[in-house]
Amino acid sequence: MTSAVDVACVGPAFLDLTFEGLEELPGPGQERHARELYATPGGAAITALGLARLGLRTALLAPLGHDLAGRTVRAMLEREGVVCAGPESERTPVTVVLPLGEERAMVTYEPPAPTDAAALDRLRPRAVVADLDRLRNVSADMQVYAVVADREAALFAEALPEWLGRARALLANRDEAATLSGERTPEAAALALAERVPTAVVTCGADGAVAAAGGDLHTAPAPPAEVRDTTGAGDLFAAAYVWADLRGLAVGERLRRAVVYATLSVRTATGAGSAATLRELERALAELSPTTLKPASAKEAS
Repeated sequence: MTSAVDVACVGPAFLDLTFEGLEELPGPGQERHARELYATPGGAAITALGLARLGLRTALLAPLGHDLAGRTVRAMLEREGVVCAGPESERTPVTVVLPLGEERAMVTYEPPAPTDAAALDRLRPRAVVADLDRLRNVSADMQVYAVVADREAALFAEALPEWLGRARALLANRDEAATLSGERTPEAAALALAERVPTAVVTCGADGAVAAAGGDLHTAPAPPAEVRDTTGAGDLFAAAYVWADLRGLAVGERLRRAVVYATLSVRTATGAGSAATLRELERALAELSPTTLKPASAKEAS
């Protein structure tokens, strides 16, 4: 049976309102002025948009409301070729993003909303990207990539759910991986998490990323970049990793491409606005000197 899409992204989608150019965050009773304001898709919508720009047929399964925020997000995604597969809801999640230096603060409103697991059966995707909690509702016969946010890391701290075993890979940042595994270093966390899933990937920001698979460790350094906005870098890392895996690339090459793709994103404002095309990724890879990824055994890394 032919797949209607290559990848379906399951998780909350937000309207991100990014206030760029703040000199400092406001304190109680204070007002600060931004240099620029952007309205872009956020959350799982960033991953979906990245996958689409890398050339994959992509769908987003996320509640989008009938409100202005929902109409805005839907229109932006559909212009990029992303299928918005619902379900519909009354209100749409919204996040205010306040970039400051190499970090950012965020405030989010996320109303309760239904999910539509049956939509995956209708779409018949080759692969699914889902957050760890929603993974429980994804059929075990689908190729699934589990992603993590702060909420899932706290929910499953040192108590990984049994349904994680359905995933082909788990992707988390170093803080989330430490919370999930109880291990202090990215390498140790990746090895511990890889005992429950075939491949565990831990992103480390400007330090690149590490992955554990089959008892081996793979590392990929991040190229230097002037950071403008880190929002969505992890979402776009996930997009490039899944894209590379669907192309049949080895773990080290998946990691290298995902790190470069995420690094490209921090150079411009907003997660959705900074998602590179496949041509831009290939040009960036060609301009970098080749990086040799040397797997280390779990014994050597301990």
